[in-house]
Amino acid sequence: MDVDERDERLDRGFAALGDPVRRALIARLSRGDATVNELAEPFAITKQAVSRHVQVLEAAGLITRSRDAQRRPCHLNAAALEELTGWIDAYRLAAEQRHRRLDAVLEDMKEQDK
Repeated sequence: MDVDERDERLDRGFAALGDPVRRALIARLSRGDATVNELAEPFAITKQAVSRHVQVLEAAGLITRSRDAQRRPCHLNAAALEELTGWIDAYRLAAEQRHRRLDAVLEDMKEQDK
């Protein structure tokens, strides 16, 4: 996989998570698989609108759908979420390391003033 493909997946994933309804759908699917009808229950929007949100999440690779007789349950794609959190964690860890170094410098300065 090249960098451009990875960047495109990250772009689609973060864009999909930019909507509060889609984040709520991801949160719901983190508790278990659900159909579009089940996902639509807590929302004051149409099932068609929820279905469009599901399509965006599916296009971003954050969820998958399968067929179980008449049911078409949605499943959370944990690997795709892991890729997003891994990208965030890399920058978070770098920032934490800079803060630790700054803390050490400030502590050294404090010790020198004594």
